[in-house]
Amino acid sequence: MSKSSAISFDTAQDLATLHGMLDQVKMKNGWAKPTPSLYPEPKPHFVPAHWKFTDARPALHAAGRLVGTDKAERRNLIMANPIEGNDYATVASLVGAYQMVKAGEVARSHRHTPNAMRIILEGGPKAYTIVDGQSVPMLPGDVLLTPNGCYHGHDNQSADEAYWIDILDVPLVQFLGPMFFEVHPDLLQTSTQVNPESPMRFAFADYLPRLMAAPEVASGVKSWVLGPATLTSFDRTVVHMRAQTEWSRPAATPNEIWVVLRGEGHTQVQDQRFDWQAGDLMAMPYWHAHRHCASQDSILIRMSDAPLIQFLGWDRTGGAFLA
Repeated sequence: MSKSSAISFDTAQDLATLHGMLDQVKMKNGWAKPTPSLYPEPKPHFVPAHWKFTDARPALHAAGRLVGTDKAERRNLIMANPIEGNDYATVASLVGAYQMVKAGEVARSHRHTPNAMRIILEGGPKAYTIVDGQSVPMLPGDVLLTPNGCYHGHDNQSADEAYWIDILDVPLVQFLGPMFFEVHPDLLQTSTQVNPESPMRFAFADYLPRLMAAPEVASGVKSWVLGPATLTSFDRTVVHMRAQTEWSRPAATPNEIWVVLRGEGHTQVQDQRFDWQAGDLMAMPYWHAHRHCASQDSILIRMSDAPLIQFLGWDRTGGAFLA
């Protein structure tokens, strides 16, 4: 049996004294906490935010001149949510980043605990991500997955720079702790074949007809879930909005990242208006009602941690959009 504390709690004549004694044994009281642990509804910490590809593209082009090929797999721009003390996460569980690999360049193969995916914004016909030894094409609008533990690297054999957006669940892994990272022993994993039919690739040319044939989920709005394959911690849904369509979405518990593939419009959330166009990225943290408005026929992709939230039984919606 461990030795009892030398603190004599029986001598405490008031709460202030008791609180001081608890501090000495590294305990905190539950009746006078400075901040509550439980509250009637979610209290968002992250804020809605918007980043423009027209800013990211020239910045990546400059980085291509200044950051060497040895760091090509990290030559990216992180969309860190603009809250105090944060320099990485886009929303609580996910990070989004713009990345570029130059024409003729390779980026070393590696694997890690976090799940990852990429949305291709620009790329030539011979730009590839090598996933577990297979070269997977990266054409504009394509969505590629690299699940937990899969070796992946990039091999741009085309004459054009390749630009894309990465989405990873790194903030979730960092919070829970089981982070592992490993560089492939050959630096760039040898590719055994070019596989445009890889289950890790959702080709734009394949999923667009399915999206357009899908039933409407709201007036002027169609959606299509990209899968299988799937990632355990976050999903991806492609959305088509007809020109002049408005789509109101209630506050909900999943965190979301939105990427614009085609079109133009704006999103209204609280007192903010985000005017978006192709290549833009938006953070929509949990419990923020918002409204998307398409001024042109538009295609967007929504990533969310809904699979995790649903697995835990925390999926809720509520509240109304405030115009």
